[in-house]
Amino acid sequence: MNQGQYIFSQIMDFLLKKKFARCVNLYNGNHRMRSFSCFDQFLCMAFAQLTYRESLRYIECCLRALQKKLYHMCFKGKVSRSTLADANENRDWRIYCDFAQILIQEARRLYADDDFGLELKETVYALDASTIDLCLSVFPWARFRQSKAAIKLHTC
Repeated sequence: MNQGQYIFSQIMDFLLKKKFARCVNLYNGNHRMRSFSCFDQFLCMAFAQLTYRESLRYIECCLRALQKKLYHMCFKGKVSRSTLADANENRDWRIYCDFAQILIQEARRLYADDDFGLELKETVYALDASTIDLCLSVFPWARFRQSKAAIKLHTC
């Protein structure tokens, strides 16, 4: 029996759900969707990111293992690999881009006056470079190795 909130649902409670809904409505994200909403897709991808899941099969396997706990983790319905793949392929990426910008603005507002233990006169940026694996047959222009495709993503 559940004695309290799971850590994942506690983290997701900090999200600005009304602003997320506004982003979804702006791009008509839930149009003709019966069971798998944009928020469910966001939860799946956030779960995958936080738990280092690297494939749809791995995400599905882990969420199916937690089937009885999904409701308490804010998931509305069952997650299947094909549904998640279709959502990732067909949903407008700008929904999540706009929501990320909203979260960044909120973090800046919350931590603007915090001291990080360093005396800095100027703004500091963190630069990350990640390699994202791609399918060579779908992305022939992104040849990374002999039989592999990838792109390098630099984020600031």
